[in-house]
Amino acid sequence: MTEKLEQRYCIKFCVKLGDSQVETICKIQQVFGDEAMGNTQIKEWYNRFKDGRTSVESVARSGRPSTSRNEIVIDQLRTLVMQDRQITIRELADEVGVSIGSVYSIMKEDLGFRRISAKFVPKLLMIEQKQLRLEITQDILETVNSEPNFLNIVITGDESWVYGYDPETKLQPSQWKHPTSLRPKKARQVRSNVKVILTVFFDFSGMVHHEYAPHDTSITKEYYQEVLRRLLDVV
Repeated sequence: MTEKLEQRYCIKFCVKLGDSQVETICKIQQVFGDEAMGNTQIKEWYNRFKDGRTSVESVARSGRPSTSRNEIVIDQLRTLVMQDRQITIRELADEVGVSIGSVYSIMKEDLGFRRISAKFVPKLLMIEQKQLRLEITQDILETVNSEPNFLNIVITGDESWVYGYDPETKLQPSQWKHPTSLRPKKARQVRSNVKVILTVFFDFSGMVHHEYAPHDTSITKEYYQEVLRRLLDVV
């Protein structure tokens, strides 16, 4: 605590000299090294002294410890975060009884935590869904082992948007030319605005059926039923 008081006196002295926040932070860190206060705390005390405060003592507040940055508060915050990694700064401040700024400083500078977004995944499956997928996969493996030609009768399908035409790449229209001949010219092209949905079905030997969805057709359950009926007629 004595060392923090010394740093506050130094901050007050820098304010009296007219130093900026950045200059004050650099001087405090240069003098006190690893024991220097955090940047946020230095800025807070800098602003307090600049606003006319003269005392370097912390003001005791009812319901809160005399200083929010102590081992008890740090341990409480560490325990809360380990229990719930999604807890917010405001919830931590309300739970422990300190200011949001103090919680942020402790989380960042004392505990080394930083809040990041969870990695996006398409869908989190429930236990029942995972079990169902496992059972289906096991059934397929057993069928393949007992009937080696099973995969020969499997048909899979996919769909994609296709354009009326795609512009050529730089490599496609390239050509050889003599050093003295003129460089060939090519009109700039853009991708076609006309596009349709192409549905394609494959088996082990290749494509067995494909069709384009009619323009302005809604892709519904009924549409897919008709597509599958036409596929059955082909196979």
